[in-house]
Amino acid sequence: MASGFFALLDDIATLMDDVVVMSKITTKKTAGILGDDLAVNAEKATGFVSSRELPVLWAITKGSFLNKIIILPLAFLLSAFFPWVVTLILVLGGIYLAYEGVEKIVEFILPHKHEQREVKTEHFTENELLNVEKSKIKSAVFTDFILSIEIVIIALGTVIGKPLAFQILVVSIVAILATIGVYGMVALIVRMDDLGYNLVKRSKNEKGISLFFGNLLIQALPIVIKSLSVIGTIALILVAGGIFTHNIAFLHHVLEVLEEIPAIIKDAIMGVLIGFLAFFIVLLFKKIYKTIKS
Repeated sequence: MASGFFALLDDIATLMDDVVVMSKITTKKTAGILGDDLAVNAEKATGFVSSRELPVLWAITKGSFLNKIIILPLAFLLSAFFPWVVTLILVLGGIYLAYEGVEKIVEFILPHKHEQREVKTEHFTENELLNVEKSKIKSAVFTDFILSIEIVIIALGTVIGKPLAFQILVVSIVAILATIGVYGMVALIVRMDDLGYNLVKRSKNEKGISLFFGNLLIQALPIVIKSLSVIGTIALILVAGGIFTHNIAFLHHVLEVLEEIPAIIKDAIMGVLIGFLAFFIVLLFKKIYKTIKS
């Protein structure tokens, strides 16, 4: 009995060790989307009154956990009964990520002519402010849902073929870490300027350390958010390219000829090429739709 019990503990320890190792690998593979998720949510969580930033972020975080609760069981069912669908969704998601990355590049090079109207909330009533807040939270949660699908599918793709219990452990751990990690970082980012203002207020002279670091944090917030956006765009292209080169046999064989080129360059090339292809197809369909509508 005792030997059987200790053998069971040894099996559990081995399983958990494998789970930890695979969780690390899977987290690295989803890092690109996590970077984009961080950039998107940091941007969406800013612009509120200081006292409402954390409550809004908490509402988005709860929505993110709910998204994972919906997505995870569906992903595990697909993995158990239709594993080929996981690969299909992974590739389709890669196309979406590549398209999104290329769209951001095109938008940077050729900005749209339309002007974004800024909503002025100075004279809004309390109910109107709450409605604006709810609208932004809803938008952020919807964006998180799309990105969560990709995170879960990419995580699942790394453990496909493993026992179902192993898949559930690894993917669930990655999903939880992704949510806590992303929104924890967003909370720190959106409070940077408030911390800066507090340091400036506490400064006793014009050349104090508190004043210097306070102003640094205040000025750094928009730079950090913009930097995250750039990093997120690059990561989207690389993640998408990696999905294509590893899951589309034809592309994998074609790129085998280019052995001397680093894998990251291959991923970037494939991500950009397929992203531009998807971008032009979407653009064509939009023009056709406008023509039919008019």
